[in-house]
Amino acid sequence: MSVASQAPYQVITEETTTKCYHCGSACEEEVLHFDDKPFCCEGCRMVYDILNSNGLCKYYEIDETAGISLKGKTLAEYAFLDDPEVKAQLLQFSDGKQSHITFYIPAMHCNSCIWLLENLYRLSPGVLHSTVHFPKKELYLRLDETQTTLRKIVELLAGLGYAPAITLNDLDNSKKPVVNRTFYYQLGVAGFAFGNIMLLSFPEYLGLELKSDPFYARVFGYLNILLALPVVFYSGRDYFTNAWQGLRRGQLIMDFPLALGIAAFFVRSTYEILSHTGAGFMDSLAGLVFFLLIGKWFQQRTYYHISFERDYRSYFPIAATLKIGNELTSIALDKLKQGDIIVVKNQEIVPTDAVVLSGEANLDYSFVTGEAEAVARSKGEKVYAGGRQVGAAIELMVSRKVSQSYLTQLWNNEVFNKPQHLAASIIANRVGKYFTIAILMVGLGTLIYWLPRDGNMAFNAFTSVLIIACPCAVALAIPFIFGNVLRILGRHQFYLRNTTVIESLDTIDAVVFDKTGTLTTRQQQFSYTGEMSPEICQDAMALTRQSNHPASEGIFLFLQNLYPSNDIPKAKIAQWEEHLGKGVSGLINGRFVRIGSASWIGTEDAAANSKIVLEIAGRTVGYFTPTGTTRGGIAQVISFFKQFGRLHLLSGDSPRERSTFEQLLPADAELRFQQSPFDKLNFVQQLQSEKHRVLMIGDGLNDAGALKQSDVGIVVSDASNNFTPACDAILRAEQFALLPQLIKMAQRSIYLVYGAYGLALIYNIFGLSYAVQGVFTPIVAAILMPLSSITIVTYGLISSNLVARKLGLFKWD
Repeated sequence: MSVASQAPYQVITEETTTKCYHCGSACEEEVLHFDDKPFCCEGCRMVYDILNSNGLCKYYEIDETAGISLKGKTLAEYAFLDDPEVKAQLLQFSDGKQSHITFYIPAMHCNSCIWLLENLYRLSPGVLHSTVHFPKKELYLRLDETQTTLRKIVELLAGLGYAPAITLNDLDNSKKPVVNRTFYYQLGVAGFAFGNIMLLSFPEYLGLELKSDPFYARVFGYLNILLALPVVFYSGRDYFTNAWQGLRRGQLIMDFPLALGIAAFFVRSTYEILSHTGAGFMDSLAGLVFFLLIGKWFQQRTYYHISFERDYRSYFPIAATLKIGNELTSIALDKLKQGDIIVVKNQEIVPTDAVVLSGEANLDYSFVTGEAEAVARSKGEKVYAGGRQVGAAIELMVSRKVSQSYLTQLWNNEVFNKPQHLAASIIANRVGKYFTIAILMVGLGTLIYWLPRDGNMAFNAFTSVLIIACPCAVALAIPFIFGNVLRILGRHQFYLRNTTVIESLDTIDAVVFDKTGTLTTRQQQFSYTGEMSPEICQDAMALTRQSNHPASEGIFLFLQNLYPSNDIPKAKIAQWEEHLGKGVSGLINGRFVRIGSASWIGTEDAAANSKIVLEIAGRTVGYFTPTGTTRGGIAQVISFFKQFGRLHLLSGDSPRERSTFEQLLPADAELRFQQSPFDKLNFVQQLQSEKHRVLMIGDGLNDAGALKQSDVGIVVSDASNNFTPACDAILRAEQFALLPQLIKMAQRSIYLVYGAYGLALIYNIFGLSYAVQGVFTPIVAAILMPLSSITIVTYGLISSNLVARKLGLFKWD
């Protein structure tokens, strides 16, 4: 990293206090002047120089004192980050070209910090992407290893004053503090000042006559001003900062009327005290800020609680195939431990960091890096969570416990984000703006009405209007109601990517079903006609064991029951390949074997057209006849989705089950068989070109493209590791019959949001009717304002739980 501007600077000793341009702290001794700006130390000057050289001085516009003081601090030595073993422990992913890591940044404290950290790519070409999770003070980075190193990035962050807290102990389960200490300091200062100002104002509360001794009245007034200064300029500064930022962008945000009310309180009270015309309202001012911060604390803690459950309790409904001896069993991801041996089949996701034990690992990391080129890994090499195996099954030994938060991060990768243009989101974005304008108009109207009649009443009524009608409650409606709905749905193993999926579900007018593995179970039943021997059975079992397609799994189980003693691991497998929508092939013990559709294999037997053909060494030896088993509750599910619009069925199989689904689906439903993954994708695109909003329900194997293209994509997942990040929701297969209730829960939550808006409107009409009359004092309004937020949160939790109970979805913890 080079610093472009090297303008000379000089050291000047000044008698008056000068504030550092970077961190805002007092330059007590020597002041460094650089670029006509003062700095308290060489560290602050250096950081400014870096930001200025890269066109990032907007950092100071967002918050004039956003910088972190580096005076007296020395940069830590980070040479240990060059150690490959240390890097391997810290990195969440690395393929030699790109690496991913999450840092805990204790110094992150304001909007400027977020802005700068998310613009790191402008300071280092090696930073591909950076995302901040402010409540957790976490920074997620994607790095180009050809452009930079982990050590250089950490040194850059430390040089900017954002040194990561790096620990190698308990990496997967480390608990980082989520408390914003600055906020608690602000709350403490406001509470301290509020209590002491009330104490100094006690004689006035008792109605004692102070004119006989004006000296003490003035002293108490001056002390109140001193106590109010940190309340306004420290505890309440965020309201002014946010209001100013909104004005700079030409927006009236929700903090503007609050900042205006605080300023009006302070200016009016200071004037009365200094002019000896009154005692002022410093107690009300301190109480206002104190209660506002209490309301803010309540919002943050409740929202964080919901986010916490979302990140760590909503485990994805995918499992790993655990190998114990020669036995294979399915195990939940959170039960995997270091040293376990797992089997990952073709197109399955590697659930956690591991080491290759056997097989040819050929991993597609496009879900992690966005690049589709597969990476080969041989025995003994490390593979990372998120890679999708392409080819025959491999055996891995777990080297790190599964990180669910990393899988959540993977699912929310920007590669898979879809543009959202939803009515509820538009309302949420606009309501705050119009609400604020309405508040200001009512407040000004109140001030104009009362000013010629009673100056004190005008001031009190105006301030009360600004405070009591804060639209914070409106802004809380969506995150709290939808957050609780996500939690309820997650308890029934229906996992939504984010809250926008809830809104999208209410706009659907076309539904597309995949068949195999979605409307039918993965464990299909088969019969067999043709030649059979232990050798033939071993070849077919070895071939189908590598695939996680429902037909392959069904054939494998059928053959396993025929010859339970077959020793499959001894079969030599080479050139294994799965042909999407057609079948599987490979060299098994030196013989070329294919299992798939008759049209793909090219058999001339007309009787095989609706069957699955087994071919060994170029010769057809038999046919598997599937008897597909539909999922329980399929009739109710299809009946429910009729209300959305026309239904469509897409299947890669032959039309042997057409009659079954013609009876299940409505007469106008469109059924298409022998559809390739590209056919499914094109079909969804065609519907969208006709202005339809499409819901796609599949299993994520041959329909990943269609799921990503659709407006809402739901994957029905069995106890196998076929997680598809491109989808919007994941439903555990066992809960398939509950899908109508789960969708209804999501849809009705939108009306709960509208109900919250109506509740907030009623509250504000009631509150404003008293505020404009001057009945409420500003401090009473300050107490009622956070109560409105608490009311909305309580309403959201109770109403969503009641809806869940009515739909039979409510569960007590």
